[in-house]
Amino acid sequence: MEEKVMSRLSPRLAEIVNALPLKPGMRVLEIGGAPGAAARAVCESIAPGGHILVIDRSAKGIGQIERNAAAEISAGLLSARCIAVEEFTLQPDEERFDIAFGVRVGALDGRHPTAGVAARARIHEALQPGGRLYIDGGTPLRVSPLE
Repeated sequence: MEEKVMSRLSPRLAEIVNALPLKPGMRVLEIGGAPGAAARAVCESIAPGGHILVIDRSAKGIGQIERNAAAEISAGLLSARCIAVEEFTLQPDEERFDIAFGVRVGALDGRHPTAGVAARARIHEALQPGGRLYIDGGTPLRVSPLE
């Protein structure tokens, strides 16, 4: 039997994924998610009917996600897009997301404050009303204000 994705995560990343309020059918946006380990674990909790979009500014990182998560992509649970969060917009006819999360993303953790203002505005536009952004820095996550 194939080993579950969660068991292959680092303890810290497993704790973060476990702290997300995931349910089957949810739409999740992960910011800066290369190489895709957390996204693959999220797929286990949002199936059936859910979807996670991973965005990353690195084309190399997107390539890693596409290789590492080929099965989840084929199943329609996961997709990846090469774009910086501060430039992210929904595609035409793309549904909004229920939640978003990012781990060690400079635009979200205060390292790049100007990019952070733009990033939060873009995330806010991509979330359902009442949708939340979770970032590391809590125990293990905290809700980050979007406005």
